[in-house]
Amino acid sequence: MSHDVGAVERRAILRRTRSVTLVGASANPARPSYFVATYLLSSTRYEVNFVNPRLDTLFGKPVYASLKDVPGEPDLVSVFRKHDDLPQVAEEVIDAGARTLWLQLGLWHEPVADRALAAGLDVVMNRCVKIEHARFAGGLHLAGFNTGVISSRRQSAP
Repeated sequence: MSHDVGAVERRAILRRTRSVTLVGASANPARPSYFVATYLLSSTRYEVNFVNPRLDTLFGKPVYASLKDVPGEPDLVSVFRKHDDLPQVAEEVIDAGARTLWLQLGLWHEPVADRALAAGLDVVMNRCVKIEHARFAGGLHLAGFNTGVISSRRQSAP
């Protein structure tokens, strides 16, 4: 069974999302999670939280050792972890009461998706929150600035 969520569903998820928690956030500017974090903080209305047991702060915000340490109930959890870690991360996301499990580009795990869906979560796999948000926000430049250009051209894959 395929779990590819269409653009309409992804847009609806991003529109209703209030907070995004990045699991596997990195302080390394070369890592995708760092780029996504800078975009979310500068170009979206989301409350952004970070989870990484090896960091204390990132962009002046606290970094939590685990998802259960993040205050409040997480909404969308975007996962930047290796494939083998995904089943455990999914259990943490389910236990935390999140609404959406979002696996970053390159991450696809059908059993994890099945488990999260059975627990009532929305699941998005192999997609970048930043790219999807920018696509739906309309005409955003890679750096997150509104170019004022409205185009029906699809962005090329990163």
